[in-house]
Amino acid sequence: MKKLLLLLILLIASPKIGINVEARNSIAAICNIIKKGVRFLFIGDSITDGGWGRSGGKMMPTEERNQKDLNHIYGHSYMMLCAARIQSDYPEQETQFFNRGISGNTLHDLQQRWQSDCLGLNPDVVTLLIGTNDVDLHVSGKETLDLKTWENDYRQLLDQLRSANPNIKIALGTPFVAKVGRIGSAENYPQRKALIADCANVIRKIAQDYHAVLLDYEKMFEPLTEQNPSYWIWDGIHPTAAGHQKMADLWLNTMGAELK
Repeated sequence: MKKLLLLLILLIASPKIGINVEARNSIAAICNIIKKGVRFLFIGDSITDGGWGRSGGKMMPTEERNQKDLNHIYGHSYMMLCAARIQSDYPEQETQFFNRGISGNTLHDLQQRWQSDCLGLNPDVVTLLIGTNDVDLHVSGKETLDLKTWENDYRQLLDQLRSANPNIKIALGTPFVAKVGRIGSAENYPQRKALIADCANVIRKIAQDYHAVLLDYEKMFEPLTEQNPSYWIWDGIHPTAAGHQKMADLWLNTMGAELK
């Protein structure tokens, strides 16, 4: 009992004790190597969105969201966890974070808002996670996903980033899926899983070609969801709080290692 009480006191007294040494060193690398006032942008679909700007989970465009309410400015996704960790531990760096995830978005949707929601923010570090809705529209028969076209369109977005800022840091997340919920029980799940894997492979190749940071969420979630998938991804697509924490951990560790 005394040992437990001591541990609780230490946890309360030290806000930085709850993260391992590897992660701590990675966060330090992110904040200490990049210049002061760096601008971090996270962009993608509902997995990034997390209801930021009081959207209520709707497919609400950026200009209609509440960007003055700092209690809801980041939403509740992995993006918020990454921002909270860095900004709370390194306030002197004066970092800025922007969430531009929009629920339901596909790669085509990102193309339509790339100027206003990405290039126009002049980011120093961009984290992109997209693909699950492209696959969903294909397996539901609403649209056709041509992987070659999809890859070319993806590369064009990155080309625009590099053209605007040759020194920009880019992190690319792979889409993922789990056999749980309505997604996992659907007859088209095998097709969905195969297409998600195809998109993930495309992104791995692009990350290598562009010397971007690879956030391999598909690979990360694969072993986690083998035993108890709903603990990590509740409906087959969207992570739980625990799943978002794992995503944030991967971002912090991987980004820090790449920036050293």
